[in-house]
Amino acid sequence: MTSRITLRHLALALTLLVASAPCLRAQADSGAARRVFNLTNQDRQQQGLPPLVWNDTLAAAAQAHAQWMIREPALSHQYSGEPDLMTRAARAGAHFRAIAENIAIGPTADSLNNQWMHSTPHRTNILDPKMNALGVAIIRRGPDLYAVEDFSQANEALNRSEVEERVRALLREQGVDASSPAAPAETACASSQGMPQGARSIVRFQTPDLSQLPGQVVQVIHSRDFRKAAVGACAPSASQSAFTTYRVAIVFY
Repeated sequence: MTSRITLRHLALALTLLVASAPCLRAQADSGAARRVFNLTNQDRQQQGLPPLVWNDTLAAAAQAHAQWMIREPALSHQYSGEPDLMTRAARAGAHFRAIAENIAIGPTADSLNNQWMHSTPHRTNILDPKMNALGVAIIRRGPDLYAVEDFSQANEALNRSEVEERVRALLREQGVDASSPAAPAETACASSQGMPQGARSIVRFQTPDLSQLPGQVVQVIHSRDFRKAAVGACAPSASQSAFTTYRVAIVFY
């Protein structure tokens, strides 16, 4: 089964029923997990895609879900009383812009990978060019391997000053001097309204991507002859806290 979550959508595959065998001993199989990880990267390499990096926080989230799977009579990406995928990953410490999951039961690591590669939604997760990190967990119970692959488009966890400096650099590329003191912009960032004294314009935005300025910021820059600006970062809104996003205010003078 596969699950994909981005900031915009959630897609869950069909649930597959499996036999329950609670009397069988279950234990983690790290060797099989690493084999699945290597096979996944082999599949990507064959398609000319960069390899995924092993991520311990994703592996911890996958392990937690695998523990649920062995107790339940059916495969699912979320059981009653269990947090959803993005919450599990965030609680494990993962930082991401997008996240996806494959789950399955099979006798060997190779058979698990073969199942996924012959299923369109699972194959899509494995070969998604946006994904760059992977954690795998496998629990063996009797002859069966219960497997979870958690993929992510990993994002940096930047502190406030680092976020502000990234945005200042982007503004300099647009010909704007962003060296004005940050304090007024930081105060404006934490508020949803109002404008610092002496400011000519203000833009507040939230984004997971600090490689470029949002279109709305570029439009403001080109709408008037702004030459100076202050940049302030603050905590993102709670509605998107499961994803690594950055909240910023730019005050133009």
